[in-house]
Amino acid sequence: MKYLDLSFQTPEENLACDEALLDDSEEGSNVEVLRLWESKKYFVVLGYSRKFRQETNWESCQKLNIPILRRPSGGGTVLQGPGCLNFSLILDIQNSKPLKTITDTNCYILNRHQTSLEPVVKKPIQILGISDLAIQNLKFSGNAQRRKKKFILYHGTFLLDFNIALMKELLPIPINQPTYREYRKHDQFLTNLNVPMKKMKDTLIQSWNANKKMELIPHKKMTQLIKERYSSDKWNFKY
Repeated sequence: MKYLDLSFQTPEENLACDEALLDDSEEGSNVEVLRLWESKKYFVVLGYSRKFRQETNWESCQKLNIPILRRPSGGGTVLQGPGCLNFSLILDIQNSKPLKTITDTNCYILNRHQTSLEPVVKKPIQILGISDLAIQNLKFSGNAQRRKKKFILYHGTFLLDFNIALMKELLPIPINQPTYREYRKHDQFLTNLNVPMKKMKDTLIQSWNANKKMELIPHKKMTQLIKERYSSDKWNFKY
């Protein structure tokens, strides 16, 4: 597996990169990738089918000039920004039994992260909800996936040193939520790991045996996706 430690300046570029890597592997490069990135700017990301007026505090986002974008994967709405480490896995699902279904994929990847991260955080890690990781019922990681015929994009977040208070201002408590949340507000439901960014990155790279740096970035495909999707209100506010 190759690794790509690459963060772009804009939200549009960061989301387009994930999808471009998936398309590139699906269309013939056949490369498995672990990408790690952190946005220096705050922005809201809707799950593919989420309605932006239900999932965001629309007026607060406008007032603070926080962009709202939509990703091609499922899952809930999240706030991106400094202190949130993102990982993106491009995995071959053609001959892999653990990745054949959505449920099996969640189980396989979450268990792998649980095993690799417990020695780092030095606390028991729980797998809760559909695809969450938590410590003492406090969530620090959420995940989603986009499946194609041959490859999958599985991506998620790790809250390391994130401004959770800002999330409370920009995102309402979601209508659809896991049972273990018990209608708690964001600052009562989420937690930061307070683990150094480099240590988290090194742990993930080692866990996935991503020992070869990726050199070729699908910039052309990214540019196309930004134009057609991520910079388009028609895409971002389609629901």
